[in-house]
Amino acid sequence: MFAGEHEIVHIREKFGPGVKDVAWIGQLSTEGRWIVISGDRRITRNKVEYAAFRSSRLVGFFLLKGLYKAPVVKQMERLLTLWSTIEKQSEIVAGGAMFELPIKSTRIEQLKV
Repeated sequence: MFAGEHEIVHIREKFGPGVKDVAWIGQLSTEGRWIVISGDRRITRNKVEYAAFRSSRLVGFFLLKGLYKAPVVKQMERLLTLWSTIEKQSEIVAGGAMFELPIKSTRIEQLKV
């Protein structure tokens, strides 16, 4: 679908099962500016993971609870609806930025530092 424009890779595919968040955050950051889409909201609450992400070159988009709990088809519909916004937002922020992806609104909120 995004051939030639984007490379979409699942964390488990790239790093294997059981990889620690701090490990993949650090590795992806050394590789360049990756865009991370995740349902793992613990990264936004765990002090060590949060600090690792904030100091990285990554830009994160995290599914709000209602969207994370929704069926995968609904999650994909929302991601496709928000895709151009995700792309635009990713281009204008510094690494370490984190956003919330809503279940209904088209407005993406940035998480406060």
